[in-house]
Amino acid sequence: MRNRRVMAVKSGGEAGLAEFRAAFAGLDPMLDLVRWEEALGAPETVDYALVWDPGPGELARFPHLRVIFGAGAGVDLITADPDWPRHIPLMRMATPEAAQRMGEFCCWAVLSLLKNARRMAIAQAKGAWDYFEAPGRAELTPVGIMGLGAMGARSAAMLRALGFPVLGWSRTRKELPGVESFAGAAALPEFLGRCRMLVCLLPATPETRHIIRAETLALLPEGAGYVGAGRGMQQRLEDVLAALDSGRLSGAVLDVFEPEPLPAGHPLWSHPKATITPHVASLPTRAERAAHVARAIAAFERGEALTNLYDPARGY
Repeated sequence: MRNRRVMAVKSGGEAGLAEFRAAFAGLDPMLDLVRWEEALGAPETVDYALVWDPGPGELARFPHLRVIFGAGAGVDLITADPDWPRHIPLMRMATPEAAQRMGEFCCWAVLSLLKNARRMAIAQAKGAWDYFEAPGRAELTPVGIMGLGAMGARSAAMLRALGFPVLGWSRTRKELPGVESFAGAAALPEFLGRCRMLVCLLPATPETRHIIRAETLALLPEGAGYVGAGRGMQQRLEDVLAALDSGRLSGAVLDVFEPEPLPAGHPLWSHPKATITPHVASLPTRAERAAHVARAIAAFERGEALTNLYDPARGY
């Protein structure tokens, strides 16, 4: 019989904690989930943490912490704490379900841009019959994906299945079936020049901050579409807005922002070429995340190596 262990949870508030407790009850009944504030009151009892946005120094208060689980795909709000315990494994929420969800989102976003769904939504809201001929076809529309990790690879495969030619750009060259690969800063201009649609799925690193800006957008073909679903810090919003206004971009689907949420009254909320979504592109259900964490804990306690760990040296 496994001993009882404690996991401190800071994700989703009281409703989120209740969902996680219900899911873990059937997965690991010897794991007790406690709310974050309660755990901080008895830090010596905590073995694991499932957390989205800990306060400064809070993770360092748990003396027996064994693994930190990020509650989302990104761990930016964890590593932003200068005192987070770097000697503790930090596992990202890279579930198979998350990759599938991201692929679905990217397919929807690219097809929405291809068929000018934003224009049709505006017309419907006005009760207007705005007939037009959408000129695009998948096989004539190369899609470039920046970032070819698990989510980028799954998105590439799903877009290819719809008939889109797919190009990929990453820090190092990746070999994916049917995907033309570009790597490194020197290859970025050629890659961007080939993209009728650009999808950003890069990790958050110092090198990717504002990688989507006026200079890179200018390298895209006139009238390209853009999907921002990686991290908000990767795109300079004022430059995306200017590119939409000038026609450099024919449309954009934006799921991530800096700051987040997108401030009320921002011009992108009502822009006729922009579709705004509330950071939902790839978030698995709490049941899916619970299953992922339970499997990881079981593997860790058997002495097996954890996967999808954050690497401080690489910054992701």
